[in-house]
Amino acid sequence: MPLAFSDSTLKQIADLRARYPDAQAACMPVLHLAQDEFGHLGDDAIHLVAETLDLPDAHVYGVVTFYTMFRREPSGKNVLRVCTNVSCMITGGYDVLARVCKRLGIQPGQKTADGLFSLVEEECLAACADAPATVCGQKYYLRLDTPAKVDAMLDELARVPEQERVAPFWKAG
Repeated sequence: MPLAFSDSTLKQIADLRARYPDAQAACMPVLHLAQDEFGHLGDDAIHLVAETLDLPDAHVYGVVTFYTMFRREPSGKNVLRVCTNVSCMITGGYDVLARVCKRLGIQPGQKTADGLFSLVEEECLAACADAPATVCGQKYYLRLDTPAKVDAMLDELARVPEQERVAPFWKAG
C-alpha cells in the first residue's frame, strides 16, 4: 500500500500552500508535516511530498539531505543536537559531544537501543553567547561547560522524554 497523507495533513498542506507564493517555498513546512506524520522522511515520504507539491523528487531530496532537522531514518524520542560550531567549539562543544557519546553509548547519527535518544552533531544552534549549547525539541540547554551540567541535561531528558512534542514553529499561532 503506497504512503499517503491523512486527511488532516492534506488540509494543513492546502493551508500552507495558500500562505506561500509557490510550491517550492512551501517545501520545508510540508516536509515538517510529513516527518511529523511518518516519523522520518524515507524515499516514499520524499516522493509523496514531491508529488503533492508537483516538485521534482531530486529537489525535495536535496532539501531533506541539506537540513539536519530532517530525519531520513526513524529517530529516538529525544533528538539531541549538539553544536560544534566556532563559539561552541572554543568553549567545549566537542567535550559536550564526547560526554553525550560516552553516556549514551552512541555516535552522531545513531540512536540508543532503547529508542530514547538520537544524536546529531549540529553546525549551529544560534546560541553563541551561551555556548556550549545543545537543543532537544525546542528546549535549549546552555552553558554546558562541565560534565555535571551535561549529565544533568541527560538525566532530565531521561525523566521527561519526548521533548519534541512542543509545537514546532510552523504550527504556532
